[in-house]
Amino acid sequence: MKALFVFTGRTAISILLFGQFFYEVKTMNKKLIALLLAALTAIALFTACASASATDGQPKEEEPTEATPAAETRDDLIIAIESEPPTLHPFDHKAVTAGYMNALTYNCLFKLDLDTLEPIPDLCESWEQLTDSLWRFTIKSGVKFHDGTTMTSDDVLASMEYARTFTTTADYTSFWTAINKIDDRTIEIDTGTPYALTLNNLSSIKIVPKALIDEENDFNRNPIGSGPYRFTDYVLGDKIEFEAFEDYFDSENAAKIRKLIWRVIPEGSSRTIALEAGEIDMIIEPDANDISRMEENDAITVLKQGGTRVNFLTVNTEKAPFDDINVRKAINAAIDKQAVIEVAMGGEGEIALSQTPMVFEGASDKDCDAFDMDLAKQYMARSAHSGETISFSCYVFNDSARRAAEVIQASLLELNMEMSIESLDYATYLTQVFAGDYEMAVSGYTSGTMYNFLYGIFHSDSINAANMARYNDPEIDRLIELGRTQTNDAERGETFTQLTDYINARTIYIPLYQGTVIRAHSAALQGFRVSAAGGMRFEEVYWNEN
Repeated sequence: MKALFVFTGRTAISILLFGQFFYEVKTMNKKLIALLLAALTAIALFTACASASATDGQPKEEEPTEATPAAETRDDLIIAIESEPPTLHPFDHKAVTAGYMNALTYNCLFKLDLDTLEPIPDLCESWEQLTDSLWRFTIKSGVKFHDGTTMTSDDVLASMEYARTFTTTADYTSFWTAINKIDDRTIEIDTGTPYALTLNNLSSIKIVPKALIDEENDFNRNPIGSGPYRFTDYVLGDKIEFEAFEDYFDSENAAKIRKLIWRVIPEGSSRTIALEAGEIDMIIEPDANDISRMEENDAITVLKQGGTRVNFLTVNTEKAPFDDINVRKAINAAIDKQAVIEVAMGGEGEIALSQTPMVFEGASDKDCDAFDMDLAKQYMARSAHSGETISFSCYVFNDSARRAAEVIQASLLELNMEMSIESLDYATYLTQVFAGDYEMAVSGYTSGTMYNFLYGIFHSDSINAANMARYNDPEIDRLIELGRTQTNDAERGETFTQLTDYINARTIYIPLYQGTVIRAHSAALQGFRVSAAGGMRFEEVYWNEN
């Protein structure tokens, strides 16, 4: 007959130890073994009764144990980007990724409200418009740069003049005729003529130490500003690191997360997998093919915002056959833009017929051609290249651009156009396209105002910068300059409508789609916002402690 005993806690330990002893005395006589078993059973029953008594009566006082430490709130944030920024310089670029880094390390007199894109004070404490063209600005007291020096009006003036030396800044540094120091915290800016977008443009001019400008500091390697984060490390092709700036002047909006780590992960699905696995916390531009999958994941938040960015098929109008307006119009009409959106962006985006964002004042898509292959062939028949087989290359720098190019490539075969696709890293892409060393490229442009958008990619002063089409037309320049002097919103809107219709009639760029700004991040991350222009404020975000 077998007996079954269930023992727990100290009783079990006692039995295990006794079992070892029992093994060692197994050679003893049966009578001794029986006595030992009886003793063991008595011990077990006594222990069980004592345990039950303690439980059934007053609660037994627990012996003090070491408390489990509370989970610590994370103090870092890992962000994945598709392309490495070509520079960390505040002015020498037109790169979106570089702009993300600049927003961490620098401040301007004003910044754009993320919700309205209207300028609001940043470094500026007060301002006054003295006349139609004269402005006075006073900066906040005690603003510290990352090198420990205190900001003065000398730094502001030096930064404005320094910014003006770069071709890439022409759209926001061409508005003043004179700038003067009044005292250590006050400057005056004379725009010469009335200019409605003074505050908007001051939202783009980063303020850096005058001493570093004088020393010819390499701001790409040593980006010193006054921003909420300071640069700490850069491992080329891998990561860029920033730490919260302890002496940030705006203490109420100081960074809540101590460390930001930007990781370069070119492949879209790899970024998605890393976010799902918790290896990263945010994707700046998720792969379009993975968005619906991430939306179904409760651990991930997908944020979508209608954008101001227009994505183009850009052609070099200085080179044949793209100097022929009928060739450009043929290409435009031959592209099924909805197919481009579906394949390249997973359906996220709106067909762009106009070359300017439809969300801005003066936008127009009047008489713009939609997808029509028969019309495309008619344009080609009118061109100087009718009946020819045309070969050219198209530059791309990311996955979505390559997918868009593949759709376009198939469409253009019907026009006897043989397009090869060449993938470049982002820095090389920008260098070659801005220099005019290309034929065709998939590109895009975004801005906070219609004026800056028009000046950026259509004004002749922007050739060798964001005027990637390299189109030079005095009438375009004239209308842009007229619009900048008009302080009446309705009048300026009419001018920009006239200009937009003029541009669209010439098909300078081939618009593809107006993009949606999309970000994906851990659902535990709170406080994150993004503007229609793609702007973000990482000093606002924090980890949910629950």
